[in-house]
Amino acid sequence: MDNSKKLNHINELIEVLNKVREGCPWDKEQTIDSLKMLTVEECYELVDAVTNGDYENIKEELGDILMHIIFYARIAEEKGLFDIGDVAKGISEKLIYRHPHVFSDLKVNDTQEVLTNWEKLKKKKKKDGGVLSGVPVALPALIKSYRMQHKASGIGFDWKNKSDIWAKVDEELLEVKQAIEEDDKNHIEEEFGDLLFSVINAARLHGVDAENALERTNRKFKQRFEFIEESCKNQNIEISDAGIDKLEEFWCQAKKL
Repeated sequence: MDNSKKLNHINELIEVLNKVREGCPWDKEQTIDSLKMLTVEECYELVDAVTNGDYENIKEELGDILMHIIFYARIAEEKGLFDIGDVAKGISEKLIYRHPHVFSDLKVNDTQEVLTNWEKLKKKKKKDGGVLSGVPVALPALIKSYRMQHKASGIGFDWKNKSDIWAKVDEELLEVKQAIEEDDKNHIEEEFGDLLFSVINAARLHGVDAENALERTNRKFKQRFEFIEESCKNQNIEISDAGIDKLEEFWCQAKKL
């Protein structure tokens, strides 16, 4: 599909949404604030589709998010703040500014140089904010840890040798055990946080997104536990009465599958 046809479809969506905004009582009532949690939900639905490799659903969820973007811009336009054209212009300018190795004569050798330069440009543009200021406060803690570590590494604050992280993980694990021995709930929570942070850091250093890794394990656990439930059902056993030995037997069967 050529660019003109793509733009026609975008313009069509803008017109459809304008009519919806003007004609639907629910849409008339929406504000930028009222949409925010719906947008978060749509983003998670997109992530689910990507995780499942469902490209038809990915297309649909991208459409939902695109609709939200245009909706926000329409509400802002009504207030005289900005419109969808300003949004597109702003992100185009940002991309050009942050990719001097593409749009000017800056030379980079690898991805790490791109990331380091990216963080420098961001910091230069946002003089009032620190390196971590761009990490949203409302992000889930695991993702936020990864993003903070990633941003810090972009300005050179990182382990010289990625293998050194394992000494830190061992140290934090020991401190968790010591806190448990002390039976200090607040200290235990703090040390578990430190341990999780170091494990996330280790995953990052080895090229693994900890969020994706944990979600993969979540799905695996869910599949195996559902096998246990089905096995209990097939043997007319109430799962709550099965006992740990029987459940472990089914669990081992699930692992083999």
